[in-house]
Amino acid sequence: MRVLGIDCGTEYTGYGVVELAANGELSSCTFGAIRLSTRDCLPARLSLIFNRLSEVIAEYQPNNVAIEDVFYAVNVKSALKLGQVRGVAMLAASAAGLQVAEYSPLSIKSSVVGYGRAEKQQVQSMVTRLLKLDAPPDSPDAADALAIAICHLHTAATLHRQGAAGL
Repeated sequence: MRVLGIDCGTEYTGYGVVELAANGELSSCTFGAIRLSTRDCLPARLSLIFNRLSEVIAEYQPNNVAIEDVFYAVNVKSALKLGQVRGVAMLAASAAGLQVAEYSPLSIKSSVVGYGRAEKQQVQSMVTRLLKLDAPPDSPDAADALAIAICHLHTAATLHRQGAAGL
């Protein structure tokens, strides 16, 4: 199974494709961050996100897409912009015929680190270890996207085991 994780942001949108082999090993196919210029108008930034995510989907052919669920935000304007970025990410997945799963930050950290209140550096460290990367991803947004993909793979594997046990 191959999953595209997306960490939506209005300045950087991280992405990472993770594959779970039949033997249970995780591996990274690609990861990175889409840098958005604050000089560009919001529609141009959204278009860039859609186009780049569509390219990643076309090249790496994930089975599913996973994104971080909306969290509480104090600044309403920022929350609205983030919601628009999430909508574009969902559109890119849906346009490619892919299902989108959403996970809370707590669930992602718990799945990857084992502790829902883990720091970003702990998430980066565990992502590096789980994927056997030579070094942590340069972008924390890419590391978060990989963590989101790993969370989905762990969740899917658990649900599969529970379904098999219930037969």
